[in-house]
Amino acid sequence: MVRKSLFWYGFLCTEKDGNFPLSISSHFFQQFSFKGWNCCICLLLPWGKSNSCQEIIQILSQIQTLLVMLVPKQLRKGPDGEKAWPKKYPFCGGVFQSPIDFHKDILQYDSNLLPLEFIGYNVSSTDQFTLINNGHSVKMYLLPTMYIRNLPFEYTASQLHLHWGNRNKSEGSEHTVSGKHFAAELHIVHFNSEKYPDVTAAMDKADGLAVLAILLEIGPFNPSYEKIFRHFRNVKYKDQMVRVPGFNIRELLPDRLDEYYRYEGSLTTPPCYPSVLWTVFRHPVKISHEQLLALETAMYCTESDDPEPLEMVDNFRKVQEFHERLVFISFHEVLLYRTSTKSQQSHFPTVHLVRFSSLTAMSHGQLYKNKVFREYIRRVFFHNGIRQALQPF
Repeated sequence: MVRKSLFWYGFLCTEKDGNFPLSISSHFFQQFSFKGWNCCICLLLPWGKSNSCQEIIQILSQIQTLLVMLVPKQLRKGPDGEKAWPKKYPFCGGVFQSPIDFHKDILQYDSNLLPLEFIGYNVSSTDQFTLINNGHSVKMYLLPTMYIRNLPFEYTASQLHLHWGNRNKSEGSEHTVSGKHFAAELHIVHFNSEKYPDVTAAMDKADGLAVLAILLEIGPFNPSYEKIFRHFRNVKYKDQMVRVPGFNIRELLPDRLDEYYRYEGSLTTPPCYPSVLWTVFRHPVKISHEQLLALETAMYCTESDDPEPLEMVDNFRKVQEFHERLVFISFHEVLLYRTSTKSQQSHFPTVHLVRFSSLTAMSHGQLYKNKVFREYIRRVFFHNGIRQALQPF
């Protein structure tokens, strides 16, 4: 058999001639974050609570639902890699995308950020998780008795999965710090169980998901990660699965849970919904070189009967533009304002110490008068060529 390598982000895309069914829908999706519709219409305008406004919101919501249904759920092969994603998954070309690079110009200390509280994370060995090779990562389904607190809502655990590079260049993390990649990255996905029944219902909602990201680097052997890694041989090919005895998932996290980066972003795979509240822990967790090599070489994207098996490598998305946002940090090492470059100053005034989500607590009148909020809307919508769409208002 010929041993070939297929980069995951090289085939999770559309055919070259694949276009989104409706051209206007593509325009809407690329220019508008779905987080912004209600802000733009119902919050920004002083008559936001009027019947007319609510009818407009209802129509826009129905359009959004229709367009999401039109986006194919099946992942297709294609030659263009992640650059082609927006052709069929317009959110992937929009704002609020992840992953990002954490650098000093975008960091802002927030004293309100608390350590997360983990409930039910210590799972008895008599219970079992399900580990599966889904063709683009190795995923382990978690128990519904696991959840986290000290976020805007209570979030129930759904699954965890990993992102990594390849044996020749062990830079596989999605998020970076000052441009530096780590060896790999673990994501623990949770959904807003106060508002939605399951992760499927939550994944396209603005407040639907909370993901914990753990950066992995080379160090000593890690017995906790080995509780997952030792089962890779049983999920070598796509769709293979195995039961994993329960253990304390908290062991996979760093010792310092009080220091992290927090920002609002997206799924890092299509359809790239901007529905994720990210918590990226500042301190990496160490795994051994042998453990990383097992992660990089043990699995294939293809099924067991495929005559040309394809290695599962480089399943991480490149760093995305940050679009005038801030990352909030729970630690004191950096206390910086966001500043504009010379070229930016000709277009936008500087915004200092702004957290968009905190604006939602204001009344409609307060929001309309709030310069920061109006500037945010102007940047996200007007700067992206939507001025004509809002002129009637």
